[in-house]
Amino acid sequence: MYKIGMVSITGRPNAGKSTLLNAIMKTHLAIVSDKVGTTRNNIIGIYNDDDSQILFFDTPGLNKSFDRLGAKMNRNIREGISSSEVILFLVDAKKGFTDNDKKIVDTFKDLNKKVFLIINKIDGLPREKILNKITEYQKYYDFNEIIPLSAQRGDNVDELIKTIKKYLTESEEKMYSEEDVTFNSLEFQVAELVREEILNLTYQEIPHEITCHTEEIVKRKNGYDIYVTVAVSRDNIKGIIIGQKGQMLKKIGSYARKKIEELLNTKVYLELKVKTFKDWKNSDIKLKDLGF
Repeated sequence: MYKIGMVSITGRPNAGKSTLLNAIMKTHLAIVSDKVGTTRNNIIGIYNDDDSQILFFDTPGLNKSFDRLGAKMNRNIREGISSSEVILFLVDAKKGFTDNDKKIVDTFKDLNKKVFLIINKIDGLPREKILNKITEYQKYYDFNEIIPLSAQRGDNVDELIKTIKKYLTESEEKMYSEEDVTFNSLEFQVAELVREEILNLTYQEIPHEITCHTEEIVKRKNGYDIYVTVAVSRDNIKGIIIGQKGQMLKKIGSYARKKIEELLNTKVYLELKVKTFKDWKNSDIKLKDLGF
């Protein structure tokens, strides 16, 4: 018999949700940056071991924005949570339990879901301080479990998996092949790896509205040729990404190519083009295809 179920990972932006998914999956499945709004869609990881198969949904950080992108991200959060038996609610141990965290907790009260409080980023905190936080946070909600961990270092992640299994149903068969790691398409994963490098290399110069679209993936005898368009809101943003004499775009492409090669375990030729959303309006690609 196998323990089978769906688990959503939610919380405020930058609480470490994507880092936790990567630690659980032991692979770079979800992109990570310090910029708010990095995760926009539900990233799905299919975890397998000898006695379980668990679908983990890395949801976007709950967003106060009322623009189209913020609304879309919040819809993705609700979809991920509604499909799950267990909700992992992450808080940043170093920032404490904020008013926004309390508002998120209020949304759990009518869901009839098992909710775990995951106190992340405990590395460097003394044991007594962690215990004090557990005592403090218990008053905000009747959590089924409270688990402190460090997603960055992988500390206590195995204990988290073991605890999750107690709340899942049993099945004689697994739902998906053990070779499956995610439902997200290769095109999506490639575009996200490019976007990750843009966010990490340009720091605060680039707004989170930037997006990437994989135009084509061509399988060759000794690898892949991949073509990705970077879509931006304004011409000046386009200039920042391209950089002086194209140096920034070249650097982004080089870093992203290495990660894509790790993903595909083969050589990759990567070509990047930068366009404004205005250019996209004159093409066959619609904004909704870009994540908006």
